[in-house]
Amino acid sequence: MADAKNFPSPEILYPEWQPEHQAALLELDSEKLRERVAAAETAIFNDSSDAHAERQAIEDALASIRVLKRDNLGFPDWEKK
Repeated sequence: MADAKNFPSPEILYPEWQPEHQAALLELDSEKLRERVAAAETAIFNDSSDAHAERQAIEDALASIRVLKRDNLGFPDWEKK
């Protein structure tokens, strides 16, 4: 695996929830990942901003968390029809 220092850090535009989201995306330990996913979801849902750009970033963050939960934690894919 490549060293994280080789990748540029995405800019933190929404400090209320982006650090928790990034921590979840980077976590490799499945037990810690459960905690990080929960923390990221809590931070996202507690954010009260209604700016359009941030709303889109939140939707994207939640989509990536759904992928983590499905692919890494074995949650069911609730979007399947």
